[in-house]
Amino acid sequence: MKPLEKIGDMRQAAIQRLTEGKFQKRLRITVGSATCENAAGANEVFEKFRALLGASGKTDIDLSRVGCTGKCGSEPIVTVYTGQEMPVKYVSVTAQTAEEIFQTHILGGRVAEQFRLPSTDQGRPAPLWADGPVTNRFLPVFGDAAYFSHQTRMALRNCGVIDPESLDEYLAVRGYEALAKVLQGDSPQGVVDEMKKSGLRGRGGGGFSTGIKWGLALQVKADQKYMICNADEGDPGAFMDRSNIEGDPHTVLEGLLIAGYAIGASKGYFYIRAEYPLAVERLEIAIEAARKAGLLGKMILGSDFSFDVEIRLGAGAFVCGEETALMHSIEGVRGMPRPRPPYPATRGLWGKPTVINNVETLANVPVVILDGGDFMASIGTAKSKGTKVFALAGDIENTGLLEIPMGTTLRDVVYGVGGGIKGGKKLKAVQTGGPAGGCLPESMLDTPIDYDTLMAAGSIMGSGGMIVMDEGSCMVNVARFFLEFTQDESCGKCTPCREGTKRMLEILTRLTEGQGVEGDVDKLLRLAEVVKKTSLCGLGQACPNPVISTIKHFRAEYDAHIREKKCPAGACAKLLNYSIDAELCVGCGACRKVCPVACISGETKKRHVIDANRCIKCGSCVDICKFHAVKRG
Repeated sequence: MKPLEKIGDMRQAAIQRLTEGKFQKRLRITVGSATCENAAGANEVFEKFRALLGASGKTDIDLSRVGCTGKCGSEPIVTVYTGQEMPVKYVSVTAQTAEEIFQTHILGGRVAEQFRLPSTDQGRPAPLWADGPVTNRFLPVFGDAAYFSHQTRMALRNCGVIDPESLDEYLAVRGYEALAKVLQGDSPQGVVDEMKKSGLRGRGGGGFSTGIKWGLALQVKADQKYMICNADEGDPGAFMDRSNIEGDPHTVLEGLLIAGYAIGASKGYFYIRAEYPLAVERLEIAIEAARKAGLLGKMILGSDFSFDVEIRLGAGAFVCGEETALMHSIEGVRGMPRPRPPYPATRGLWGKPTVINNVETLANVPVVILDGGDFMASIGTAKSKGTKVFALAGDIENTGLLEIPMGTTLRDVVYGVGGGIKGGKKLKAVQTGGPAGGCLPESMLDTPIDYDTLMAAGSIMGSGGMIVMDEGSCMVNVARFFLEFTQDESCGKCTPCREGTKRMLEILTRLTEGQGVEGDVDKLLRLAEVVKKTSLCGLGQACPNPVISTIKHFRAEYDAHIREKKCPAGACAKLLNYSIDAELCVGCGACRKVCPVACISGETKKRHVIDANRCIKCGSCVDICKFHAVKRG
C-alpha cells in the first residue's frame, strides 16, 4: 500500500473512532491547558468540570484539554461546542464560574452571557476533519474578531482546537498527510525545491532560506546526517515555541520528519529546555504515539525512509540557542560557539552534516507541502514570505501570542491586535527581537514587520519577542536591562563579548544611578561597534542593538541622565526624589503605614513629610495615596 493510501486509511480510522467516541457526544467542553493557562488556574477549572460531570451522571458530554489560542489576557479559556453551531467561548474562568457555566449552559441549555467572550463571527464551523487548505482552518471558531481578524494561522493553525495528546485528532486535521505526500511522490530534491519556492526563511532569528539550507545538506555525501529541532527558547518574555509544542506537537514532529527526508537524515533531535516540562511531556507523548503508529522508525508508511528522534534537555543557557553551541551541548560538552565555516550543513553534530531549524520553521513545513509553496509565497512581502508568530507583551491591552502575515505594520499590531496602550497612555517604543533587538520609537510605527525592513530600522525580527513600552519606560534603563541579561548569558569564550558587554553594562549602570559623565555615550557607541563587529557568534554580534537603537532614537534621555542627573520617565530609582504636596495631603496616614522603612512622619489630619535621607524610593507611598499628594520626580 502506498504512503498516501496508508495515511488515508489511518485518517479514516481515526475519524471513525472520534465520531463513535468523544465527537459522538451531545456537547464537547475544551479547557485551554498550556503552561500559561495552567498558571492562571486551568487545572482547577478542568478538575471542577470533571467533578461536576461525574456528579451529574451525564455521559453525553466530552471534556478535553487543548492548547493555548494565544489570547493570554483572557485565560483560562473554556469552549463549549454544541453540534453545528458556532462554539461559545468563556474567558477568565475560575472554579466558581465553571460551576455557574455548568449549571446554566451545560445543564440548562442557556449561554452564561456574563462570562462569554463577545464575538461577531457568523455561520457554522467546518467539521474538524474537513478537507481543503489547512491554513486558517479554525480561525473562525476562535471568536474575538478584533484580536484574530488581523491574523493568519499557519504554524499555530491547530493550537487551541485539537487535543495535543491525541494522535487521532491530529490525523483528522490532515496530520502526517504532508509526510505521506513527499514519501510517495517527491524526491528529496523536489521537497527542497518546494521549500525554496515557498520563500520560507528560518523563524529562529537568522532568517536564512530554509530551502537553501536543506539543499546544502542534501548535496553533501555522508554515511550519517542529522536533523535538529531547536526549541531552546531563551529570550525573556518569549513563549512562541513552547506554546506551539504544547498545543500541536505532532505538526513540529511531522516537519522534522519531512526535513529529515529532504536532506537524507535518519536521526533527529529535539533540543528543548528543561524549564518547559509540559512541552517536553506532550512531545514525549507525540513521539511515542507516532512510533507505535509506524510514523517513526523503520520504513515509515511502507517507504524506504527510516527516521527516529530523541529529546535532549538543555540546562537553560541562552547561548545554547546558537546552533554550534547547541550541537556541543547535545554532544555532552560545554555549550560554546565555534567559528564558521565549516557550517553545520557540511560539518555539524559529531562532524556529520546537520540541519538545525527552530520549532516555528518546522511547524510551517507541512503547510508548505499541503497548501503549496506558491500559496505561502503569495503571503507576505517580496523577501519575507508567509507569517510570523510573536509573543506580544508589555504595556498593552491584549498580551498574548499572535500570528500575522509578514509586512503587517507595527501600528496594526499595537493598535489592532494589541488593542492599544494600557490605561490610555502614550506609546513610547516597541522592542522586537528579544534581548538582541532594537527599540523603535512611536514615529516608526508604520514600519512593516519583515526581516530586512526591521534590520534597516535598527532592530531585528529575532525569534518573535515583541515588547510594547509606554511613556513610563526609561530607555536608558531598558538598554541596561537587556545588556545585563546578555552579559550574564555570555559564554565568555571571546574577549569582545565577555569584556565588552561588561564595560558597557558598567557605563549604563552608572547612568541610571546618576553617576554618568560627559563622553559616556560616545564610549558606549564605540564599544558597541567593536562588540558588534568582532564577537564570535550571533549573541555578541547582536547584543549591542538595544544600546545603539536607544541612543539613536532617545539621545535626550541619555543626556538628561548625565547632565541633569534626572530620569525623565521617572523610572530610575536612584535619580528620583519623593515629596508630599502640602495642599493635597489630608493626613490620612496611608503612606506612613505602608512605608517599609518608616521614613514618613506626620500626625493624623496634618501634612506628612518624607525623610529623603532614609527613603529607599520603593514607590509604595505613591501607589497607596488616593489624593495624588505624593510626588515622584
